[in-house]
Amino acid sequence: MTWIRTTNYEESSGRLRQLYDRLKGPDNNVDNIMVAHSLRPHTLEGHMTIYKHVLHHSGNSVPAWFLETIGVYTSMLNGCDYCVDHHTSGLRRLLNNDARAQSILEALGAPNPKRAFSPQQSLALEYSRKLTLSPASLTESDIRGMRAAGWDDGEILEINQTVAYFNYANRTVLGLGVDTAGDVLGLAPNNSADQDSWNHS
Repeated sequence: MTWIRTTNYEESSGRLRQLYDRLKGPDNNVDNIMVAHSLRPHTLEGHMTIYKHVLHHSGNSVPAWFLETIGVYTSMLNGCDYCVDHHTSGLRRLLNNDARAQSILEALGAPNPKRAFSPQQSLALEYSRKLTLSPASLTESDIRGMRAAGWDDGEILEINQTVAYFNYANRTVLGLGVDTAGDVLGLAPNNSADQDSWNHS
């Protein structure tokens, strides 16, 4: 599951069990990316707080499916199969349209993903690519271009935070050897109106 020692749900107690109970899915399933934090529960709490607020908050105005798409794309760029697998399942669930989901995934895997997206969305994906692979190359003109395409500054911030979160998550997974063994793919904390609700369904 990981290259370091971890504590699973059945073995957990105290603060770790409390956090697991907040975020678990069916049959007490806790995603391996979160179990990887088990030796330092405070980092699990920090990770889950960022994840919930960045991707599953009612204050977001960028469509949830597109934030999920950005997460899949960022994870593809980083070669993080774990996050690609999890969030591809989440994207399929959000779209509820297999043909659309497939066209998006094929486009993201191509050298130029523009064919499945609007010009506005394509600029956000280009920003995501640069922020992931060459962040120091970004300039204010990138932001001006996104603004001119129709993204407002709050939405640009949402896109930025989604890319930043996935780079963090990808490096957690890749750096600790986290795999999907035993995970239930595609679950998410679906109650965006309650930021204290972490349970996955």
